[in-house]
Amino acid sequence: MNIVQPIRDTDKIEQMKGYLKLKNERDYILFILGISTGLRISDILNLKKEDLLKSHVDIKETKTTKRKRVKLPGYIKKEVVPYAKKLSDHSHVIKSRQGVNRPIDRSTAYRILRDAAEHVNLTEIGTHTLRKTFGYHFYQQTKDVAILQELFNHSSPSITLKYIGIHQDALDNAMDKYRI
Repeated sequence: MNIVQPIRDTDKIEQMKGYLKLKNERDYILFILGISTGLRISDILNLKKEDLLKSHVDIKETKTTKRKRVKLPGYIKKEVVPYAKKLSDHSHVIKSRQGVNRPIDRSTAYRILRDAAEHVNLTEIGTHTLRKTFGYHFYQQTKDVAILQELFNHSSPSITLKYIGIHQDALDNAMDKYRI
């Protein structure tokens, strides 16, 4: 199993956004939804047009089957709402070019992210990178691990901190300071 990390560098995030926006609007929307909501890739791929036209995304999580309600941040609504309005009613947001009204699959999402990451010289990228990036930057801005733990449905703060790479940052910083 590959280790994936959050994208810690905001310049790299902006470069990936720019690359994806020029390459394919759907792929750009996938990326910004992932880094702005913390939803799992499976839940993003199941989103329909109507889900993005409301103030909150109401879903039944694919992995846990728990009901979840996530507010769409205003800064991304400006981009996802016009995109969604161009879609047919009941259409998947991240629609595949194959079949009728099917979302892309996880492996396609992975290839999209890997391609954009290679473009900006990032490694340790996977579909969980989007969710981890959201969590990492949410924590850096708020320092509220309890809210993040709730958003991620984690059982403890330590699991959340490890998941988003804060634990790894602490280990790396300790090793940087170590001298013998």
